[in-house]
Amino acid sequence: MEEEKNEMTNTPSTKDTTPKVTGIGGIFFYSDDLKKTKEWYTQNLGIEINDWGSSSFESRNVNKPEEINNLQWCPFKKGSEHFAPSKKEFMINYTVQNMEELVNKLKGNGVTILDSIETYDGIGKFVHIMDTEGNKIELWEPN
Repeated sequence: MEEEKNEMTNTPSTKDTTPKVTGIGGIFFYSDDLKKTKEWYTQNLGIEINDWGSSSFESRNVNKPEEINNLQWCPFKKGSEHFAPSKKEFMINYTVQNMEELVNKLKGNGVTILDSIETYDGIGKFVHIMDTEGNKIELWEPN
């Protein structure tokens, strides 16, 4: 645990830096007919699709109301290699904290790490792993 000063009271406060999942950052799934699927979700459920072919849902962290989180929702064309090597029809993105330590912990536990941690300006860090059921999981540490 890392200690820092609480700005309002100038008293020590504890900042949790435990390497762990902190939420869900995205839900991705395959579609046989991408255009039709997106149109159906827009027409029937009011999901607005952005220029990247996805939708972003904002929420606030209950424990830190000033923190705005985003959940990405996006269908992918069936046959895309985006979820490979998984054979599943979906992929979940989890938001995490302390990415490097989490990846080290996962390696120590024998978890399959599919790639190196990559950092994207303005977005954060990403890495992909596999669970015991063959599901590809995307881990994201937002900036």
